[in-house]
Amino acid sequence: MQSALDRRYSILEYMCEHRHESVENLMFEFNVSRSTIKRDIEVLSMSFPLYTTKGVGGGVHVADGYNLGRKYLSDRQVDLLERVATRLTGEEFSLIQGIIREFGKPMRKRK
Repeated sequence: MQSALDRRYSILEYMCEHRHESVENLMFEFNVSRSTIKRDIEVLSMSFPLYTTKGVGGGVHVADGYNLGRKYLSDRQVDLLERVATRLTGEEFSLIQGIIREFGKPMRKRK
């Protein structure tokens, strides 16, 4: 039997590959109940950019741009780059903004 930690990591890997999935499909894929999947997603969403939506097309989603194992800038690094960028203009300003967009942590969408 797989531990909750191992299952949650497997769910995160699966979601990063599929990007969007229904709760029902996740229940089937991981052979667990609805309450277990919902609890797993809730726990994962505290540390990773996973979120849920309701209605048609709803389910569990991974924030655009997030990839498991990828290195992202820390909040302090982003703050520094943003302060430096205020002193720049033109192409240099655009380059710094591009770095922040490319390597900053993807934002979680609100429920």
